[in-house]
Amino acid sequence: MNNINMKIININGEVVLAAADSELLNKELREGKLHLNVKPEFYGEMKVSEETFISSLRICTIANLVGERVINAAINANYIDPDNIIKINGVPHAQLAKII
Repeated sequence: MNNINMKIININGEVVLAAADSELLNKELREGKLHLNVKPEFYGEMKVSEETFISSLRICTIANLVGERVINAAINANYIDPDNIIKINGVPHAQLAKII
C-alpha cells in the first residue's frame, strides 16, 4: 500500500529526503514551542510504499521524517534510534544526517 508521501531533492551535494505519513499532509502540529507544518510542497505529493521509502533512506544524506508509519519503518531498518525521536501533539518526528 502506498501510504507514505516523500520527496527527494539535491541541494549543494546533499541528497535530502522528506517523508510523512500520507494522512498527515496539510496538517499543522503544535505543542509548546514546537511547530511543524506538514506541507506537500516540502514532504512531496508522490505516494510510495514502505519499501520505496526504505530504499530512499539508503541513498539520502539528510532526512526529515514525520508520522508513526515513517518513523517505525526507519527504526525497523536501523536508520533512526528510538531515543532520538520527538513528539509534537503525539506525532513522532525525527531527523537524520549521515556523515560520509
